[in-house]
Amino acid sequence: MTAHASVLLPTYPDNWKRRHLLDLESLSAEEIVTILDTAESLYKAYTAAGQKLSLLNGRTIANLFYENSTRTRNSFSLAAKRLGADTVEFASSSSSVSKGETYIDTAKTIEAMGVDAVVTRHATPGTSHLLAQHLNCSVLNAGDGPHEHPTQGLLDILTIRQHRPNFKDLTVALVGDIAHSRTARSNIWGLKKLGAHVIVCGPATLVSRKWESLGVEVAHNLDKILHRCDVLNLLRIQFERQDTRPFPSVREYALLYAMNSERMKNSKPNILIMAPGPINRGVEITPEVADGPHSVILEQVTNGIAIRMAVLWLLLGQSKRTTPAIRQYEGVRT
Repeated sequence: MTAHASVLLPTYPDNWKRRHLLDLESLSAEEIVTILDTAESLYKAYTAAGQKLSLLNGRTIANLFYENSTRTRNSFSLAAKRLGADTVEFASSSSSVSKGETYIDTAKTIEAMGVDAVVTRHATPGTSHLLAQHLNCSVLNAGDGPHEHPTQGLLDILTIRQHRPNFKDLTVALVGDIAHSRTARSNIWGLKKLGAHVIVCGPATLVSRKWESLGVEVAHNLDKILHRCDVLNLLRIQFERQDTRPFPSVREYALLYAMNSERMKNSKPNILIMAPGPINRGVEITPEVADGPHSVILEQVTNGIAIRMAVLWLLLGQSKRTTPAIRQYEGVRT
């Protein structure tokens, strides 16, 4: 059956001036809200159209990943394709990096192929900022070591907003490996700017009092703060970034910090359970909680595509400000 649909697309925001997305620390609350609103509008338009939106036709996005990734890399690729862009996938293990080529030279080589944006992930903090100084195309930070992961922070915040729109009344706890978590840092910057109260909770070896300088509350006992929390974001223990074991055993960590059915009984009735993934069942969260009615973990994955569609369009769509708000899409729907 052939269907004709009028799809409302968002108007390119006049207040958006940025060419890169490197962190949430430098974004204003207004800019964060612009990204969230754009993400919801674009995803609704894509769903209603049932086909690519063609907003970034002729554009090319390169995924330049020096660390393993499943969700983020695939999410950026899907987001780009749903906007009509082409994608280039770069794997450091099969590239000239193995021959001694530097990070910047590799990125410049890819840019010289006609790329409009580079999405980059690297183990070293600050690498995305470094690329932005050397490239003419847009740079998007998909994680720079333990520093920041801005689109993860944005998708977490979007997921929260869909269930709890008033951030000024919210208490959000980030639980786990705060010391090594780029997700924690991006969440802190974004949530604080929108007015939420943020608690970071975990073993003292992973959550120092220095975090209080960012305006967050520090806690080491999950059970003592649980009754106050509207949202729990359960972060993975990042053993790959640690030189020494920060606690005696995984079993002990799970006993003290894993969200399980017993702790759910002591939580608010409408608490939201989140996790950026990959989740370790039985460590930071038990299966019945991960798959339970309070979990929005899969919603986070869906919102990741929406957020990445938004940031790609905002960074690359400046020349298309005159695009009509209403477009006609024709296609076959089943």
